Amino acid sequence: MSRFRLDRRSFLASGAGLVLGGLGSLRRAAGQAPWMSTSRGRRDLGLMDTSQSPCLKTRSIGLGEVSWTRGFWADRFTVCRESMVPSMWELMSGTEPTQFLQNFKIAAGLAEGRHRGPKWNDGDFYKWIEAASALLAREWDESLDRRLDEVIGIVAKAQREDGYLHTPVQIRARSGDTSAEPFLDSLDFEAYNLGHLMTAACVHHRATGKSNLLAVAVKAGDYLVSVSKVRTRELARNAVCPAHYMGIVELYRTTRDPRYLELARALIDARDLVEGGTDDNQDRIPFRRQTKAAGHAARANYLYAGAADVLVETGDASLLTPLLAVWEDVATHKLAITGGCGALFDGASPEGVKDQKSISRVHQSYGRDYQLPQSLAHNETCAAIGNLLWNQRMLQVTGEARFADVMETTLLNAAMAGVSLEGTRYFYTNTLRQLDSLPADLRWNRHREPFISCFCCPPNLVRTIAESAGFAYGRSKDQFWVHLYGGNNLDTTLEVGRLRLTQTTDYPWDGRVSLTIAEAPAQAVSILLRIPGWAAEASVRVNGVEQPRPLAGSYAEVRQTWKPGDLVELALPMPTRLMEANPLVEEARNQVAIQRGPIVYCVESSDLPEGVRVQDVVIPRAVNFKPRYDAKLLGGVTVLEGHAEAWREPDWSGKLYRELPTAPQRPFDLRLVPYFAWGNRGHSEMSVWMPLGRS
Repeated sequence: MSRFRLDRRSFLASGAGLVLGGLGSLRRAAGQAPWMSTSRGRRDLGLMDTSQSPCLKTRSIGLGEVSWTRGFWADRFTVCRESMVPSMWELMSGTEPTQFLQNFKIAAGLAEGRHRGPKWNDGDFYKWIEAASALLAREWDESLDRRLDEVIGIVAKAQREDGYLHTPVQIRARSGDTSAEPFLDSLDFEAYNLGHLMTAACVHHRATGKSNLLAVAVKAGDYLVSVSKVRTRELARNAVCPAHYMGIVELYRTTRDPRYLELARALIDARDLVEGGTDDNQDRIPFRRQTKAAGHAARANYLYAGAADVLVETGDASLLTPLLAVWEDVATHKLAITGGCGALFDGASPEGVKDQKSISRVHQSYGRDYQLPQSLAHNETCAAIGNLLWNQRMLQVTGEARFADVMETTLLNAAMAGVSLEGTRYFYTNTLRQLDSLPADLRWNRHREPFISCFCCPPNLVRTIAESAGFAYGRSKDQFWVHLYGGNNLDTTLEVGRLRLTQTTDYPWDGRVSLTIAEAPAQAVSILLRIPGWAAEASVRVNGVEQPRPLAGSYAEVRQTWKPGDLVELALPMPTRLMEANPLVEEARNQVAIQRGPIVYCVESSDLPEGVRVQDVVIPRAVNFKPRYDAKLLGGVTVLEGHAEAWREPDWSGKLYRELPTAPQRPFDLRLVPYFAWGNRGHSEMSVWMPLGRS
């Protein structure tokens, strides 16, 4: 099956891109709202309820329809359930070193005190609720369900009667501050928090069948609808880190109230009304005219994901043009080899223009093309997750494997690096090189910590891992899409009937994947297997019969009437590859990174012999790395072992330049570990990129 290439013209011609008008003529069904369910969960609805979305090639799989059974993702999910969610609850339910739940108690009048913590702490607490809800969708836990009901009751009591809910402003108002009014500060993160409330409420509703949190989200949505009628410009400028675009669309999908979709579309359009916008908030240029990723990477990626949601529901093809253009810019100019986004701690945008008044400071930022530092790389975990969400939506719109490739690279490398293997310590930034000899202290530590003063990334990562099975598959009328590989059981329903299967694999350590059919529809169904862009020699067999050679970077389609016991086997050879960067990536000139399959590797000082430091390591051109699975190392990983060379660096004290020494290089045995697992053996130095030797 050849790769789809979707542009605005083909999108319109396909019929999927017909702009849907007349949304305002739709009405909410009479009587009980459809979301006011009392049954436990709805297994057929996924993290995104795309079951009725008109402009998709592949739809979401239900929350409870996939369960990891063994291997990489099963291990990560177990750590999430047994360590991440419980330990994060202990932190968020307390009052030290900051407050999350306590802020809601104070806003509700259930406790005394002041607001503590960043203005986005509300949103981070909603992410924890979302993660806990996703766990319930897979495995019911009465005590966790009761805990959620308790905290939802507190959140509901904190909400104002008109639906507004933002504890920093509400606590100030309770203390007598007459200036505490909604949406007066464009950097107050009100809309961001409400967006995560809506997303968490929809996931909780699908996982439990309950509507207690969804009722809070509906009141908040109604408040935004009413405010948008008179304060459109203010709402547009209050779009910092716009999680609310995704949240509002998901609220529409759950309730089918067309006002929410109209609101989401209006908020995207209203960005064009902003005066004095900046690249840091992606509103210096009207959205539909944008071709470059700029400014704060997490905010940018949330914008692109939200715009893609509006595209999915409205068919507004004018949104596709900037989404494709900006995606190409990121993928070919600004993406770390790990999938990390937002390379700069600080920058200026637009850089070098004549009108210096238009230049603004940006942070956690996309830089200019090919500006990809290593030791000073920022690469916030939240930006990686935003990139994941954006690519997930682009995949559903287009069916193109390139979006799934970026999704997988980001998940397995940039995102998973953000949490320790035992699930209790986190990175905020994800450097590509950690050296002890940096000339200045950096803003964020380069060692894993149980608490970070900006705590947005840890709960974002926890919800992502809790929901990881939701990224693995897709479905359409008579097509079943395999996006990610990992041992799991699936029980889903296509439009033409029920499909049950088991996936068996040791991926990402081994490229052999087996799908065993347990039950299938009575008519022919296509199974579409993603062939990663790096898998040039992939092969597919069905019941032992070789299929036509699949094309790397596409989906291989096998179609037939399936019966129980049918076996689909995919082989993805995983040679170790030495990767070089575009020559314009100046920091990586004459250096290589090492990849095997989807995993990016690094050298860590824990694996170097005495007297050899990370910056001494040189990779020979003729190196032959051999993979070896080590069940006792770093929770069980495949390491790469080979012969390398060490060039002993002389003392640089007081020197900026020196004559190139002619000292011989020292050969030694090198072991590389997966990048996502670095920093789990105590303090260490690390590098993804290493100098390439001459021989």
